[in-house]
Amino acid sequence: MAINFDKALGIHPYALQARVQRSEILASNLANVDTPGYLARDYDFKAAMADVESQFNNSGSGFVPQLSMEAQYRVPYQPALDGNTAEMGVEQSKFNNNAMDFQSSLTFLNMKIQGLQKVIDGR
Repeated sequence: MAINFDKALGIHPYALQARVQRSEILASNLANVDTPGYLARDYDFKAAMADVESQFNNSGSGFVPQLSMEAQYRVPYQPALDGNTAEMGVEQSKFNNNAMDFQSSLTFLNMKIQGLQKVIDGR
């Protein structure tokens, strides 16, 4: 009997990929925190995961879900006079939270792979 890795691993590889994409955009926000007119952006992680999950639930065999994430502009807590909407404290907090969530996603994926390894080894 063949193992379908896409179904066995579930949404965890997609969550990891989404966390990587989100860290890139948050790092961009941090790098441009002093750039006049820069507009901070972010991804809606929950919406992206809900989309992937619905694709999994509505798909047949052999279908590979697609991760689609669209960057959205963020409304600042305290607007700057130069039009920049990236705030250092907010960006650092979001980046750190995303890094912790990345570690959690990586741990879940690792646990899934270890479980599959046990099944393959017959343990």
